[in-house]
Amino acid sequence: MPTRFETLAKAAELRALFEAHGAVAVEPPILQPADTLLDLYGEDIRARAYVTSDALRGEQMLRPDFTVPVVQMHMAHGAEPARYTYAGEVFRRQEHDPARANEYVQVGFEIFDRADPAAADAEVFATIAAAMQGVPAKPVTGDIGVLMAAVAGLRTTQRRKDALMRHIWRPRRFRTLLDRFAGRSDVPPTRTALLAGEVEMEAPLLGLRTRDEIEARIAALAEDAAAPPLAEGQVDLIETLLDVRETMPNALSRLHDLAVDLPEIAPAVARIGARAEALEAQGIDTAQLPFEASYGRTSMEYYDGFVFGFRAVGRPELPSIASGGRYDALTRRLGSGGEIPAVGGVLRPGLMLELESAP
Repeated sequence: MPTRFETLAKAAELRALFEAHGAVAVEPPILQPADTLLDLYGEDIRARAYVTSDALRGEQMLRPDFTVPVVQMHMAHGAEPARYTYAGEVFRRQEHDPARANEYVQVGFEIFDRADPAAADAEVFATIAAAMQGVPAKPVTGDIGVLMAAVAGLRTTQRRKDALMRHIWRPRRFRTLLDRFAGRSDVPPTRTALLAGEVEMEAPLLGLRTRDEIEARIAALAEDAAAPPLAEGQVDLIETLLDVRETMPNALSRLHDLAVDLPEIAPAVARIGARAEALEAQGIDTAQLPFEASYGRTSMEYYDGFVFGFRAVGRPELPSIASGGRYDALTRRLGSGGEIPAVGGVLRPGLMLELESAP
């Protein structure tokens, strides 16, 4: 295992590489305000954040990553276009997997540029791929935006589409909801009894929900129960989309075919095509570059387009050695009315050194 000194030296080397690509080095504080950030990270990171508080600053947390603080900083007073880099520790509880580090060094490269998003995607990927030279790891790419577009285009209620959209990053829950909305699974008996009026509502209230909130939830469940099931054809198209797992040219061909029956995904597929051309211009051999339509669904919930990662060869137990993606919607949420297309990626220098030194 590399020493802390070796890891920090590698981190400094990587940060210098990104500075050579025009990035400005920034250092967001280790302690971040928790109230806003916890809502942005999604369930997985919220459950693993180290949270504390004091009378002056309120609830704080140890930063679980750099991207959100960097977006906050840029949207508050950054010029555009802009490139940033950073290096430092991030912190995540690992109560269910003690073998994984709960504190490690992360180095990143972020681009804020509205001129040519496809070119920015390609630049981030190519720059990180260059930094990964010599590390036994293989890349994989995907695009969360295609599945988002497919869900948005479903012919069903907005409430159902919102529920599926919230659970894109939880594949099992997404699958369960899709089956339920398609009428492929039974309604839980407790819900059936509730909607039939067989549950006593005069009992004392327990928990944090008010009676109005409970009644609103029952009304929502009744509305859903009355909605017709998703057509089998729609569900089949979603399943076919999630099964796309090819090299990029073959994946694009399959996605273009799917767009004939699922025209809502056509703009997202066009963006993938533009990105493929930009990657080629950066010297990336896209004929050998894997694309998985389901990739990125267990990563950060702020990604909403291009996603990528580098997986260690022969070490499936390790997390991604490098990963990243596009997070345009995050800039809208933190921009107080402003927004700018943004993409970035991070590397773990400690794991890079570990793999480089392995026999």
